[in-house]
Amino acid sequence: MHAKVILLIEDNPSDIALTERALLRNNITNALVVARDGQEGLDYLFGEGVHAGHDPANAPVLILLDLKLPKIDGLEVLRAIRADSRTRRIPVVILTSSREEQDIAAGYDLGVNSYIRKPVDFHQFTETIRQLGLYWLLINEAP
Repeated sequence: MHAKVILLIEDNPSDIALTERALLRNNITNALVVARDGQEGLDYLFGEGVHAGHDPANAPVLILLDLKLPKIDGLEVLRAIRADSRTRRIPVVILTSSREEQDIAAGYDLGVNSYIRKPVDFHQFTETIRQLGLYWLLINEAP
């Protein structure tokens, strides 16, 4: 039995640190794998590139996905996740600062499970991560 991994695809070091702190503060002990651009996120999921040798069958239980990413943007990452039978059922939560209506619509059109705007305030962000963890890791029944 492999540890249940959360994959965070995020390029902003401050947001990565904030997410790590919020997970710890909420006693969410899942291993956190961080991919710092869209290509690295896909490499992790499919066992390619810098993650060659990683078994794609050991998929994360949850993907937290930023939209504004280097190399491959978040919507393209989501499109690739949903297009592949090995990854299409993994819950994906877009966690972004984007307030663009077209980003929200495109995310849902591409099959995102949830779209959350990052709260600026740390306490709000911590509460958002707590609720996210509670729902996606404890309450939700995964396929």
